Amino acid sequence: MPAKSAFLLECGDPLEQRVSSSMEGTSSGEEEDEESPNKTSLSLETAAADDSAPYIGQRFLTHDEAYEFYSGFAKQCGFSIRRHRTEGKDGVGKGITRRYFVCHRAGNTPAKPFSDGAKPQRNRKSSRCGCQAYLRIGRDAGAGAPEWRVTGFSNHHNHELLPQDQQMMRIMELEKCVEPGSLPFTEKDVSNLILSFRRFDQEESIDLLRMCRILKENDPNFMYDFTKMNDRLEHIAWSYASSIQSYEIFGDAVIFDTNHRLTALDMALGIWIGLNNYGMPCFFGCALLREESVHSFAWALQVFLNFMNRKAPQTIMTDQNVYLKEAVEKELPNTKHALSIWLIAARFPSWFNSVLGKRYNDWKNEFYRLYNMENTIDFDLGWSDMVNCYGLHGDRHIATLFASRKHWALPYLRGYFSAGLTAIPEFSKSINAFVQQFMSAQTRISHFVEQVAIVVDDKDQAVGQQIMQENLQNISFKTAVPMEGHAAAVLTPFAFSKLHDELVAAAHYASFHLEGNAFLVRHCTKTEGGCSVTWNQSEELVSCSCQLFESSGILCRHALHVLTSLNYLQIPDHYLPVRWRRTQSRPPKSLSGIPDHGGASKRVKALQSMVSALVREAAKSDERMDIATQEVSVLLSRIRQQPVLVNISGDSVHRQQ
Repeated sequence: MPAKSAFLLECGDPLEQRVSSSMEGTSSGEEEDEESPNKTSLSLETAAADDSAPYIGQRFLTHDEAYEFYSGFAKQCGFSIRRHRTEGKDGVGKGITRRYFVCHRAGNTPAKPFSDGAKPQRNRKSSRCGCQAYLRIGRDAGAGAPEWRVTGFSNHHNHELLPQDQQMMRIMELEKCVEPGSLPFTEKDVSNLILSFRRFDQEESIDLLRMCRILKENDPNFMYDFTKMNDRLEHIAWSYASSIQSYEIFGDAVIFDTNHRLTALDMALGIWIGLNNYGMPCFFGCALLREESVHSFAWALQVFLNFMNRKAPQTIMTDQNVYLKEAVEKELPNTKHALSIWLIAARFPSWFNSVLGKRYNDWKNEFYRLYNMENTIDFDLGWSDMVNCYGLHGDRHIATLFASRKHWALPYLRGYFSAGLTAIPEFSKSINAFVQQFMSAQTRISHFVEQVAIVVDDKDQAVGQQIMQENLQNISFKTAVPMEGHAAAVLTPFAFSKLHDELVAAAHYASFHLEGNAFLVRHCTKTEGGCSVTWNQSEELVSCSCQLFESSGILCRHALHVLTSLNYLQIPDHYLPVRWRRTQSRPPKSLSGIPDHGGASKRVKALQSMVSALVREAAKSDERMDIATQEVSVLLSRIRQQPVLVNISGDSVHRQQ
């Protein structure tokens, strides 16, 4: 891309004066102090008209996000950038309020002075030529969390912008401090090397498309889509029939993991993953992208929705990526975008180990305590105390985490369904192991596609059933609540274990009936606080302020305590979501909410207790399960032959005529 002239509109000091002064090392110069982050400048030129170009008013959560965005734009244009920091007019120690990112050829390197008798210093050649291309961002903390806003942008270069092979040559010449043309290879050699890579890339792309066509011929429900540019594969995505079926039930919460590259094609790999009813990762689809840009991620999300009959997930979890964030906002406007907490936590050792030293583990425990807090006010106050306690006021990672807390902190995500994927570190290991099965077969693209198909089949069928049976035999009932046996018979072992924890905890809570259908529920050792539970008898609806059910599909201990106190023998049907059941169909309407009229209720409780014991004992072996199934089937047939009871009142029984 050749250098182009620009028409510069400025609100503030002249661009050349500001950039040149900043290049000479001013960190809080007098002229800089006169400029406000809210003042804007704009370079009007066709080179910046692309959708990927920065624009005035564009916002980023952190200055690192802005740098990554500008770096990607620079790579496309044919130049590289470097950071340059200036302090805001609040003075040193008040935090950065402005930042410049400039072309790597900005500024001029002065000759090194030497005095009489001193050894002359070598003046190496410099690539700097006073280029004025830059991006300026200003910090805006006026409304809530701090943000960085683009307040100035110029794409005017006074040097040639180079294609990839020439860029590589110039960089290596500067690194080796040699004259142009002095390297032991030429631009032609670099060009040939790049061309050989592209030929291999084309061969692999042809193999991939051929395999997709074969899969489509063998299974019409297999889905794939792709785009090409200049006869080169730019994007491709695919999904299997079984994955699309799984998404119908388990696509409410989706992880889009984009932290991998397929070496065979040198393309970014994005994998859509969910969690099935057995608590295991399930594959929904994957995409290969030539560039990690807003356009590429938007294409991937569009195609994925097409595969899934335009059914968007309730929540999508990703890594911190400014391009992906913008693509999700554009393509999934009604989906909650959250950041994967285990991807964030995986970086803690590199971020904080050296900073905190021996206090690192204590800090990590405090972080997880804050993460699991029930409300946002306590989280924010606790975060402030944590920063003070560990002296992390100036740490940029801490600042970034707090600025983006609404996307990862559990108190801010309550009420948004996540299928429990926000748990730490429960699912991180299993999901990482799941993804690594794909990544272990990267030598050839055909091996990769075959391995994905094998993993999908294994995970969705035989392995799931085996784990389910093993967990079923380990079920141990711990309460005398009839709802326990009922839930065990309906839910998968994974889901039942979550509900069981809540049932056990519910026994340690007390409820206080307030006005109408409202209850206050709190731990028996507490004298204040608690959760608010409301109950609608006519519609059998119960809700709790902790919002555990809305987030995970599992009733909380507070709601379970209220249902128990109201003599519910079974959990209402709509609080046993289809996605957590052993079979993906609803059982007959539950016998719940029966008033305690004495004898009838006692007989039902006794029967429920026997059924619970039957399930518990039968689950201990296959032989016991076979006997129980056979005998219960016979008993059920006998019961169905008896007259139907339409009313039970004390000991009086009315038969259906």
